Amino acid sequence: MSVSNPHIQQIAEHPSAGFYESLNTRWHKVALQAFLAIVLFHWLEHIVQAYQFFVLHWSRPMSMGLLGMYYPWLMKTEVLHYGFALVMLIGLWVLRKGFTGTSYKWWMVAFWIQFWHHFEHFILFYQAQTHRFWFGGAVPTSIGQIWIPRIELHLIYNALVFIPMVVAMYYHVYPSARDAVKATCTCAHDRAPFSAAA
Repeated sequence: MSVSNPHIQQIAEHPSAGFYESLNTRWHKVALQAFLAIVLFHWLEHIVQAYQFFVLHWSRPMSMGLLGMYYPWLMKTEVLHYGFALVMLIGLWVLRKGFTGTSYKWWMVAFWIQFWHHFEHFILFYQAQTHRFWFGGAVPTSIGQIWIPRIELHLIYNALVFIPMVVAMYYHVYPSARDAVKATCTCAHDRAPFSAAA
């Protein structure tokens, strides 16, 4: 069943919509693609880091991903890590209004997990700036690092954020009929071929 949403047509006819509103309506698909590119690059960094440590058997301090191979000083600062956690949090928050129904619920699950992940990076950033290390550590240590080493912990955190994002994107691109009529963007695939086959 093809769903026509007059609200989407109104947005397309009013180019004076604000930037934030446009990001969640007519530019939502492009904004999500750009955000996904950032997320996938970050995943690549963590996968390379894990490969360096677990497969190549490099030491933990030497396993810094692709960027760390060329800019080791950058990877040793908490500024980059905190900055990316903040970008992820902002991206999840800003793009949330384009989601509806089931996809919105999953997107917000990703947001709240990233909120905690961001908090963990803030703790690390704070310790690096003040040189007051918590939990008896000789280096900045997050709460999760009390139990899980940093490389493994951040693989877990990123997976916990990424999985609900993927689920949200699936329900956003292939919404139920109930959610499709509430859509304010053009991200959803045309459902006509599916309904014709039924």
